[in-house]
Amino acid sequence: MKAQTDIRIGTLANASSGAGYLRQIIPHGFESFELTLWMKLDGVNLKKLAAEVRQALDETGNTAVISSLGIYGNPLMSEESVEAWKACIDNVHLFGADLVCGFAGRLKDKPVPDSMPAFKKVFTKLAQRAADKGVRLAFENCDMGGTWETGDWNIAHAPAAWEMMFAEVPADNLGLEWEPCHQINSLVDPLPQLRKWIKRIFHLHGKDATLFRDVVKEHGIRGGKPYVYHRTPGFGDTNWADVISILRMGGFTGAIDIEGWHDPVYRGDLEMTGQVHGLNYLKRCRGGNYIANPT
Repeated sequence: MKAQTDIRIGTLANASSGAGYLRQIIPHGFESFELTLWMKLDGVNLKKLAAEVRQALDETGNTAVISSLGIYGNPLMSEESVEAWKACIDNVHLFGADLVCGFAGRLKDKPVPDSMPAFKKVFTKLAQRAADKGVRLAFENCDMGGTWETGDWNIAHAPAAWEMMFAEVPADNLGLEWEPCHQINSLVDPLPQLRKWIKRIFHLHGKDATLFRDVVKEHGIRGGKPYVYHRTPGFGDTNWADVISILRMGGFTGAIDIEGWHDPVYRGDLEMTGQVHGLNYLKRCRGGNYIANPT
């Protein structure tokens, strides 16, 4: 049966876990994987990893793919993070992919606009390096606990920041790694935002959120009461059928890779139970099994 490969449904996998982890979870039906690094390469040999991963994928009949490499550090303040971005850009083709994702970085404890000169300096060079190799770069929209005024990690968490970033570095191969979770956390309706920014969205993290509106009404968001939880798709507030419809109407092709390890219920021994539920839920939201038209 033909798969719907215009939008693949997969998950994140730590690069340090290697091909062995992929071999264990591929049989569950994941169609793509973002291989992630935290802050720096930390001893990961990308060439060796690519050969091992490609072998693991080939063993499955090559139905699953690597969607992207992810490097989540602060490239505006860490040279190690910049070097990791370079290494990912230079080696992502070995994984059969053309996309590197991560945080845009941030000048620590400074308002977002203060980081723009550093962003321009770092990512003008990285964007050109990537373009020369046919590689795209995408910034995750996670605030990492930061605000407009202060933070440690990432400026790419609000549309106003995106507009400034893409004005500073007007490169067609720069885009977003988007998910509705972080927008719901900020009390933003994610679907109108998705429609507006669809042409800049290169990759999605499959992560949702549950917002307790009654808590917000009574206590606000700074009243010391938990008002939102990150959720695996299928357990949160977002209608992912709407998300995928917007993606297809906007011409998006690529992957939605589940970002697990956050759900307050489906965690620990239930982690993979939740992820596989999310995988199957997203496949249903994609329209279910592919059915060929009559001839």
